[in-house]
This record gives sequence, structure tokens and C-alpha cells, in this order.
Amino acid sequence: MYETPPLLTIKRPSRRPTEAQIAALRGVPSAVATDAMDGRGALAGSIRHLDGGMRLPTSVVGPALTAWSGAADLLALHACKAFVTPGDVVIAGVDAHQGCAVFGDALGGMMRNAGVAGVVTDGPVRDKEGLMALGLPIWCTGTIASTPYENGPGRIGLPLQIGGQTVDTGDMIVADLDGVVAVPFDEIDSVAERCARILKMEKDGERAVADGLVLPESVAALLESDRIHWVE
Repeated sequence: MYETPPLLTIKRPSRRPTEAQIAALRGVPSAVATDAMDGRGALAGSIRHLDGGMRLPTSVVGPALTAWSGAADLLALHACKAFVTPGDVVIAGVDAHQGCAVFGDALGGMMRNAGVAGVVTDGPVRDKEGLMALGLPIWCTGTIASTPYENGPGRIGLPLQIGGQTVDTGDMIVADLDGVVAVPFDEIDSVAERCARILKMEKDGERAVADGLVLPESVAALLESDRIHWVE
């Protein structure tokens, strides 16, 4: 490297979903959110709820605040607390490094104090008991005892790659026990509208199952059509 990079590169958050947009997606399951985007937006399944809902809240919906720290560092994650708006979901990207924890209960407590609603990372965490005592929902790849450095470089407020998706500050995060879905900022309204329609259809389907449905009409019609090859 010919030049020493700055310790931090920061883009101050300049866009944020409205309270109405946040409310429109609150309570929407992550599976419905990705269905509303035709299967897009879901982070890799290796990023899971920390304790499977044993003690921590099982879901969160809120605007993303991105912090990329790279492998084995947490300087950006520490500094991003200065830019938190209460209700933000911190997206802590570490390029999927698994060799040490992304953070532990001390930094987790500071994020809770800053008003962070949840944390999503593509690495492991540590101090699990302490983190669960905080009540801050976390999605991560597991736990590990070793600790990161605090040297940088890092980036805050800029797009990052995590779990096979690109997430930018201001995107909406929908996370629950099924996983994490990122809704691009410019698609929030259309996705919320489609989620409402999907939820209605799901309720109708659940009612039909409760009433004894075995075979959907579409499948019954297929079995009666010429698109089936029967073998005697």
C-alpha cells in the first residue's frame, strides 16, 4: 500500500425512513419481506439470532446504520454510535471474518445506551451471557472468545457487503428468527404495500388450512390436466 489510509471514512447519515414507513413494516415477518421482493434481500442463513429467542427479543424492524470494520477490528463500530438515531439497526460488516469476536457486552451496552434497536453482523460475538442480559437483539454467526483490535481502518454510513447482500444506511432491516432481510431505501413504500397484500393472502390461507384444506385448487386442477404424465 503506497499511502496510509485514514483511520475512518465517514458519510454522515442523510436519509432515513419516515416513522410511517417504519410502522408499515413493523410486525412484518422477514419471510414476507423477501417474498414482497420476489426473493431478494435475505442475508445468508449463517447470520442467525444469537440465542434463538430464548431470552432476547426475537424481531426488530428499523433503519440500517452501516459500520464496516474489516477483519478483527471494531474502531468503526465504536465510532458509529456517534451517528445513531434511536431505533437504528447497526449493520456491522467484518467481511465474514470468523477468527475473533466482532464485539462483546461492553460495546453492546454502549450501543443499547445510544438507542440502537438491534445489531446484525457477519461475524461472531463474545460475552454471550452479558449480551443476553442487555436485552439487545443480535444476529451473528455464533460466538468465539477472542477479541478484536481497535486500530481501523473502517467506514461508517457507506454501503457494505454482508451475507451476500449490499446494505446501505437508510435501508430498512426486517429481522426475526427466520433471518435478516434488507429492504432498499427506494423500495420501502412498494415493499410495504406488497407485504400488506401478502399478509392478507396468508391469513386467508391459514383460515382455509384450519378449516381442513388438504389440496389447493391449483394443485387439484394440475392433477386433472394434460400436464401430468401417468405411469402405469
